[in-house]
Amino acid sequence: MQETPFCLRVEHLLPYSMSDSNTTAFKNPSTFILLGIPGLEAAHVWISIPFCTMYIIAILGNFTILFIIKMEPSLHGPMYYFLSMLAVTDLVLTTSTLPKSLSIFWFNSREIDFSACFTQMYFIYCFLEMESGILVAMALDRYVAICDPPLRYSTILTNPLVAKIGLAVLLRGCMVILPIPILARQWPYCRTNIIPQPYCMHIAVLNLACADTRVSSYYGLFVVFCVMGLDVILIAVSYTQILRAIFSLPTKDARLKTFGTCSSHLFVILAFYIPGLLSSLTYRFGHNVPGHFHVLITNVYHLMPPALNPIIYWVRTKEIRGRLLQLFIHEGT
Repeated sequence: MQETPFCLRVEHLLPYSMSDSNTTAFKNPSTFILLGIPGLEAAHVWISIPFCTMYIIAILGNFTILFIIKMEPSLHGPMYYFLSMLAVTDLVLTTSTLPKSLSIFWFNSREIDFSACFTQMYFIYCFLEMESGILVAMALDRYVAICDPPLRYSTILTNPLVAKIGLAVLLRGCMVILPIPILARQWPYCRTNIIPQPYCMHIAVLNLACADTRVSSYYGLFVVFCVMGLDVILIAVSYTQILRAIFSLPTKDARLKTFGTCSSHLFVILAFYIPGLLSSLTYRFGHNVPGHFHVLITNVYHLMPPALNPIIYWVRTKEIRGRLLQLFIHEGT
């Protein structure tokens, strides 16, 4: 079963904890208590500064991407439709976690309703799953654009097909993640109502249950390794073929130009999967790592991609960069 040892160690240190003699009377509390970042409570205000900054960047950046794509007819194509889906996903993902985290850091507002906790859990993991699916769709887009003849691109990735792919990604995320909060909600919670996180993370909530939660744990592992793991494999296969096509080009300039068309997507993939891998490894193998480091790594995983993605596309995509510059120049005049 997945464990977060720190979650159990804090019970005897906190005023909200319940003693063993009272656990029979403490079952399915009406609220959970979110601790923020345990051990760093005195620094919560300072920690909130980079968190808030990244949240503002994520909100403004992704809304700007959506605005530019909507207003610029030349960007109405499959690549930018997928980018719009990614921006919407990032907006929902950050809004699912950051407002509550900031209310803890600024106002010590730690309570969250029992049902609201599982709703938040669903939105977090649903949109993480959707983001992974969108990255696969974007890899498919780059594969068709680079590996197939140019004239076939518009005939293969038509607008109806793009819409169907987007709908499939949405439905997959909603359906695959739905059992996670349903299973987690059915367990009796009688150890404590304290979650050593700034939001309702699946593993941290399971560790509060006084029941055998292996079904939930195994299903969580299934989602990570079989669903998102499959996404990684599909992306790797796509880019293997893409790189083979690039290296087969006759000149260095042609190779660099073609690689530049998929470099933004590669950076976005790395920004999404590397923090996720670090978060997973620290939870499963970093038993001697301080608890607050676990929490910080997980928060970075959920916050960094939405903040970095619009910056990556601003810097690496000349069409978006040019339209953004025109927008600022027009506003300046």
